[in-house]
This record gives sequence, C-alpha cells and structure tokens, in this order.
Amino acid sequence: MKHVTFAGRLVILGFGSIGQGVLPLVLRHVGMDATRITIVTAEERGRDVAKANGIRFVVQPVTRENYRAVLEPMLGEGDFLLNLSVDVSSVALMELCRERGTLYLDTCIEPWAGGYTDTSLSPSLRSNYALRETALEQRRNGHGPGAPTAVITHGANPGLVTHFVKQALLDIARDTGRAVDAPADRAGWGALMQDLGVKVVHIAERDTQASHVHKKVGEFVNTWSIDGFVGEGCQPAELGWGSHEKALPPDGRRHEFGSDAAIYLMRPGASTRVRTWTPKEGPFHGFLITHNESISIADYFTVRDGDAVAFRPTVHYAYHPCDDAVISVHELAGKNWHMQPNKRLMMEEIVAGTDELGVLLMGHEKGIYWYGSRLSIQEARTLAPYNNATSLQVCVAVLGGLIWALENPARGVVEPEELDFRRILEIAEPYLGEVAGTYGDWTPLQDRGVLFPEDVDTDDPWQFKNFRVV
Repeated sequence: MKHVTFAGRLVILGFGSIGQGVLPLVLRHVGMDATRITIVTAEERGRDVAKANGIRFVVQPVTRENYRAVLEPMLGEGDFLLNLSVDVSSVALMELCRERGTLYLDTCIEPWAGGYTDTSLSPSLRSNYALRETALEQRRNGHGPGAPTAVITHGANPGLVTHFVKQALLDIARDTGRAVDAPADRAGWGALMQDLGVKVVHIAERDTQASHVHKKVGEFVNTWSIDGFVGEGCQPAELGWGSHEKALPPDGRRHEFGSDAAIYLMRPGASTRVRTWTPKEGPFHGFLITHNESISIADYFTVRDGDAVAFRPTVHYAYHPCDDAVISVHELAGKNWHMQPNKRLMMEEIVAGTDELGVLLMGHEKGIYWYGSRLSIQEARTLAPYNNATSLQVCVAVLGGLIWALENPARGVVEPEELDFRRILEIAEPYLGEVAGTYGDWTPLQDRGVLFPEDVDTDDPWQFKNFRVV
C-alpha cells in the first residue's frame, strides 16, 4: 500500500541500522521516485544497501562548521530531511529546515558531538530535559503552527510508545466499565489517566535476541545503535516525576527551568537499575536509561489546578537489552565509561529471540496493564529487509511519523503526543508482530526482603523507591 505520494526531495542524514532498515519501507509505502532520495552519511557502511535500491550515496561527515554548506543545496520548499544521525545538533537542523521550508523528523534530540559528556555543563544542562526544552523553544521562534512540520523524537521510544499509552488507556477504560471515546485534546487525555488512577508508566522492554557469535573482550555488542545507546546511557538517569511521589530520591535533583515535569539522578542511566515487568519475561531488572518520552509523556498527561499540579504520572524507561549488550555495559562501566575499541551491531548473526517492547501502566483498579509489541527475529526478517526485531520497531515508527508529516505539512514543531495515535498505529502494526495487552498482579514489592530486609513503602507500592534497585 502506498500511504502517501511525495514529489519533493528526501535527504536521509545518517545511514546506520535505522537508515538502512527504513529505506525499503519508505520505497514500499511512499509514492516517490528513488532518484529523488539522497543519503548523507559519515561512513561507508550501507553503501551496498543504497546501491541495491538505486539511491544516491554521499559520504560527508556533517559538523557544526559545514552543515549548512552540505545540506542547503539539497533542501528547499516542500522537501524532507529525515535526521537519523548522531552528534549533529537537531535544533540546528530544525532551524535550517524552517528557513528552507523543509519538513523534518528525528528519533531523538541530539547535541553537537561531545554534548552528552561535556563536563563544563551541569548534569541538568546536558540532560534530555534540557535538550527538549531547547527544541520546544523553536515554537516561540517562528516554528509553530503554520510553519513546516518538524516531528521530533519519533522512533520506537520515544515515539511509538506514546501511541501505545493512549491505546492502553482506552483499553483500561473499556475494561473498567467506562464508556469513553478517545479524548480530543491534551486536557482530555490527562483527565482520563487521572480518572483511571494510573500512577506510574514504564516503557518496559526486554530484548532476548541472541547471536551465535558471542561478545569478545574489548567489544561492545548491541542490536541497535551502539553510539546512541552509550551516549544516552552516560547521561544522567531521568524520569518524569509523579504527583503521588512522597519524597525526592537522595540523589535526585530538580531542574531550575522549564516545565518541571521531570527530575534527574546524579548518576548515569547505565548504572541505575529498576524493577519492572513484561508478560513474556515476568519480573526483571532494567536500566533506567534517559529518554525523551519519560519527560514528554509525564508533561503531556499533567493535570493542573491553576498553577498547581493536580496530577502527573511517574514515567521512565526500564530497559533490559540483549544479554551481550548487558555484558558490554558492565565492561564499559568497569573502564570508567570509556568505550571499548571495537563495536558490533548484531544483525545477520542473530539466531533467535524477541524484542518485547511496550508500556506498563500501574496503579489503576486492575493493577497493572502492559500493552505493546512482541516481535521475533524470524518475523522481522520476513517483514522487511536489513532489519532485526529491535530496528524494525523503530523503523516503522519513523515511517509512520514521516507519512503523518507529509499528510500534515504545516504543523510546526510537534512531539509524538501531538500526532494522531490511531494513524501511526495503523501504519506500524503490520510490522510489529504480536500487538497485545496483558493485565497482571505484579508490584515492585513482590518477593522483596526474601534474602535481606529492605527499606520499602508498603503503604504505596507505586513509590519510585520501591522500583529502584539499590
């Protein structure tokens, strides 16, 4: 099915696993001439994929000094910049696209190279919270409604998981006897989550994909961008901070600017673990990796009484990557967060496993509800070339966001929460394997204190201190 036709030029900036994986989906579902696509990338990886699809391939690292000279000749009124790069400022690219009348989409808000680990900046100023505030500031600088659409942070997570949250809320409402239609605006969605009693939202993911080539010493192995994972893993752990929380963590800090929807911890996300649950895996420990959706979901579903916050959920990512990636993170931490000399993206060598990615809504009258995608490596390979289960979940979300932007070309800067969730799910679901919702009775207090007494809050199981592994 061709979801939309496009007569403009498409520039794909960055051509790692997501760029290579999304290209055939764009060609399959967007009516456009392949000769109007240009790939700009910093390395040779992926040239064979571009050649096989008849796509122009330009090897040119994009930097603070040259990005305008490289990209301006390729972008004009009605064209599209699909930003899948690392170490290139998203905000700089958004500004360029606004000036050129060009549509834009990215999967995360990137700083220039070194921005994540610049110790001259406070942890607050190198957080995803700060990056989001800077991107949203573009709305007040002429990139609001009426300007070319710029969809920010629309991959699997952030991105797809926000649409899972909305569908999950409607499922819980139905199953608790509330006859509700999908709310029409932000205030309606916040009121629905508050009425249902949801206190905590985890983006709960367990990746079990395994390779016949095991991790070697001095090698970082992962099923998706290694540079992306390490970059965000070295940022401070961040989470949307709920109105039900009784006390800030001892190492928790608030930001002194912006929406105040989130806090950060004075430690890297890749060294912070939390308890969570998915239907296939059951209980497990995941990394509390900073992600934009932890902030944007908490902010979007906030209910205010005047200037006061009447309701806000606690929201964060709880991620157990593939087992070789866990070992890689352990080795990385042991080297004082200096990257291993070798990197390997698992793709063709994967022999088994599933990426179980969804949202876990907790605290409502039915206990917990997980809604999301269970996609096996075998299914991913039958659905699209150049993908594993993890990359395909990202790629179809990128495809959905790109199509939505083409259908809504003058919306200015928008976050995933502001897109039509049903349209995105309609495009993505054929590629997501089993999409299902499951209720459970798990809480983070389950089996606590079996080996040693622990400081827990038994009056309210949904306090963050009960989730955190210390």
